Amino acid sequence: MELVSIYKAAGQLEAEMIKAFLEAQDIPVTLNQESIGRTYGLSAGVLGEVHILVPDQHVVDAQKVLKDMAEGKYELGDDEDQDSRGSETQEK
Repeated sequence: MELVSIYKAAGQLEAEMIKAFLEAQDIPVTLNQESIGRTYGLSAGVLGEVHILVPDQHVVDAQKVLKDMAEGKYELGDDEDQDSRGSETQEK
């Protein structure tokens, strides 16, 4: 099994969120960051980058999930103006 870098996150926080999202899609993830960047908590520049790595057999699926995420396919709609049946509620 070879790990392949599929994304470079701008810091640990973004990397952890992407990792959690991919793992929720049953895609195993490993994070890799330059040790000095992690030690000092850097989130900018080359030392702040965190590489998202997945096993080679999951690369295509992981890239599709990231593409769909970037296109907003996982975003929830604005349902504040709808009741539980999905119809518009009337404001008084």
